[in-house]
Amino acid sequence: MILASLNVAAQQTDSLKKKDQARLVTQVNGRVTDAVSGIPLPLTSVSFSGSNFGTNTDKLGNFTLSAQGFFNRVTFSRVGYLTITKIIIPGQVNELNVRLHSSQTQIKEVSVTSGKSKRYRNKGNPAVSLIQQIINHKDENRMESSDYLQYDQYERIGLSFFNLSQKFINGHFFSKYKFMLDTTLKINGQAQTSLPVYFSEKLSQNYYRKDPSKSIQVLNAQKQINIIKFVDTAGLDVYLNRLYGNNLDIYSNNIFIITNQFLSPIANHAPDFYKFFITDTIKTANGKLVEVSFTPRNKGDLLFEGKLLVTMDGHYAVAACELNVNKQININFMRSLKIRLDFVHDPGGRYYLNKSDVTADFGISKTKGLGVIGERTVFYSNYKLNTPQPEAFYQGKSLQIAENASEADTGYWASHRTDTLSGQQAQIYGKISKLEQMPSFKRTMWIASTLTGGYGDFGPVQVGPIGQFFSFNSQEGLRFQIGGRTTPKFNQSIYLEGYTGYGTTDKQIKYDLITYFSLNKTPPYRFPNDYFKVSYLSDVDVPGHSFSINNRQAALSSFQTGKTDYWLYSQIFRLEYVKDFENHFSYNIAFKNWNQQPAAKLVYQLNDANNTIVHNLTTSEIDLHLRYAPHEQILQGTQERHTIYSKYPIFDLQVNHGFTGFLNGSYAYTNIGANIYKRFYFSQLGYSDITLMGGYLSGKVPFPLLNISAANQSIRYDPDLYNKMDYLEFVSDHYVGLNLTQSFNGFFLNKIPLIEHLKLREYLSLKILYGGLRNENNPFYSKNLYKFPSGTNGANGTYALGNVPYIEAGAGIGNIFKILRIDVVKRYNYLDHPGVAPYGIKFSLSPDF
Repeated sequence: MILASLNVAAQQTDSLKKKDQARLVTQVNGRVTDAVSGIPLPLTSVSFSGSNFGTNTDKLGNFTLSAQGFFNRVTFSRVGYLTITKIIIPGQVNELNVRLHSSQTQIKEVSVTSGKSKRYRNKGNPAVSLIQQIINHKDENRMESSDYLQYDQYERIGLSFFNLSQKFINGHFFSKYKFMLDTTLKINGQAQTSLPVYFSEKLSQNYYRKDPSKSIQVLNAQKQINIIKFVDTAGLDVYLNRLYGNNLDIYSNNIFIITNQFLSPIANHAPDFYKFFITDTIKTANGKLVEVSFTPRNKGDLLFEGKLLVTMDGHYAVAACELNVNKQININFMRSLKIRLDFVHDPGGRYYLNKSDVTADFGISKTKGLGVIGERTVFYSNYKLNTPQPEAFYQGKSLQIAENASEADTGYWASHRTDTLSGQQAQIYGKISKLEQMPSFKRTMWIASTLTGGYGDFGPVQVGPIGQFFSFNSQEGLRFQIGGRTTPKFNQSIYLEGYTGYGTTDKQIKYDLITYFSLNKTPPYRFPNDYFKVSYLSDVDVPGHSFSINNRQAALSSFQTGKTDYWLYSQIFRLEYVKDFENHFSYNIAFKNWNQQPAAKLVYQLNDANNTIVHNLTTSEIDLHLRYAPHEQILQGTQERHTIYSKYPIFDLQVNHGFTGFLNGSYAYTNIGANIYKRFYFSQLGYSDITLMGGYLSGKVPFPLLNISAANQSIRYDPDLYNKMDYLEFVSDHYVGLNLTQSFNGFFLNKIPLIEHLKLREYLSLKILYGGLRNENNPFYSKNLYKFPSGTNGANGTYALGNVPYIEAGAGIGNIFKILRIDVVKRYNYLDHPGVAPYGIKFSLSPDF
């Protein structure tokens, strides 16, 4: 249910009755004839799609259909003929001449010839010439071509489960919830019984300035309900809006939707990937429109199929478009995707987006079983061009929320909605209120949130994470752990958290005790943070995977490749302050006192004349962490945040300064590390994730305090770690690195016969780490340092990163059974180190669209 709810968006009906405008009339005139003989077809049914308004053709096949409302499609049907639907311009007079094809199967004469079917070509194709004209005029037709733009926006988004089995609906468990069912939902023209689970409405005003570029949205009112309480409502709203096209611009080269980039049918190089056909001509009060149909050259690529209505007034503007996808497209779980964009003719001659409607349904099976359907509909109105606001206004935040935006009453919504809710939609708020008061529903949501979020909620206290109750590693053996934390019901300013664990092999008790003092009365696992934190940790660790980052035992995987011989027992005291800003800049300043004791085959031994054994190492340091993620959108989980990746970079800077003498601190040093992450989109060639990193350490320190390269000996592939490097294998005091992963989204495999049906996806990865170790920090050249662990007696050993960069590269195939990815990774150098194998196979589970 979580996977489905995170990957679909809102159900709603197509009601285009404007409340703040005069009631407009849509009219269609024309004639219906037989496609082969040209004979008029009387008594053909003509109706506005999805409405009760209809008529029949006369004995000459002529018809006139007129009704008040914004109707955008008209359907023609007759016994013995295939039913067809045509796109029209709402609120105007449309002229259509329609040809119907017979649906009867007839025996025809068969003739055998040696001729070949005509091959599709761009050259000499009038449809391609028309598309090129649209491309050439894109800049003048975009809304953003004005220096200033202002408009109102009403957005509605919902989510429903459908295809519920009768056994479930009529069963004892669901019997008390039947009042939640909606029997009016139509999917692909068929009535379905559905269960609404999420519904949201927003009213906002939008302002755009071209130079310097600035977009501002003022959210005036919003209301939302969510019965799947185990999913973060605010994060779900962000994700669904992004999933279903937060800003659908047909004039952009790429349209981001369903977590992927689709090439627009009017992108600059669209004729290289699409086939185009002129299929109809329509006369309207504003002039002639040409209907252009398009389809992908390769059915598996991330491309649309559908229709465009294009003006022939010399501007070649898009007056309406319909975008769909074929069943062979390489997107998991999606059964259908339909996008409809309607444009309104402005008195100035331009066509501006009036309505955007996106509907999609998903399921584990593509044809049957439980599904989830969502629809996101947005109405745009009150356009104002070149009406600038005061200069100070554009210095404000990109997203501004009006005071009491969530408290607008029913009367406010009734008078400000651009559209009217259906009967079922209008009732959903009251139904959810009733549902939330039912004890059985509360119990069900408690079980679901415990299993998905990892914490069992007992009011002021939560127990968990349940995923860490049991684990195994070579040092501890079987590890048992129990933990918990307090909630705002305990105290809105003071939060307590901790755990205790025990290993059956080392027979040691581990624990972590944390106290948060929240200055904004927000839990520490919610955005934005503004708190002081005091903690004391005593636990086992792997060098290079410090608990100063997290304490979730991420490095202690139960499945490892090679030996994990080096361990630490750490006692860490931290006092820190964490502050998040709304623009997603954050800083963290902390004092840390860390005592570490080597274990297993890890030994701290001085390189003096006596080879003195050091039983523990203590450091005291001040840490500063700066992070900036412009335009970041996040999903807030119960334990951590998840960034919804986009084209915007993420910057990180970490500075640690150690002191001698203070609380037994043994060394003075300054360690600076930085990295920049960015995702680059390449349209049909997928995307690249690139991370640049670097670090420098000043001061003389033993190897446990050097930069320990982040290795990964688990069988799981990790894009951020070195997957063919052993723990504690390389140390350095200065380094630069590059991590690159290229995802092709099946661009190549989708074109190989037979294999194309598997919908596999290709990945390439490259990791380069270059650095070194100054002689003052190398025990082979400098005294009073710890000896490097030697690669003898089965141990892996530790080495200084040398002049030769560490390089590993990999190739992977993903989307196996829709969830599995397998990578083959090759290590290119330092192959003479003990226990090193040049090749390795890694696995990862990543269910995704």
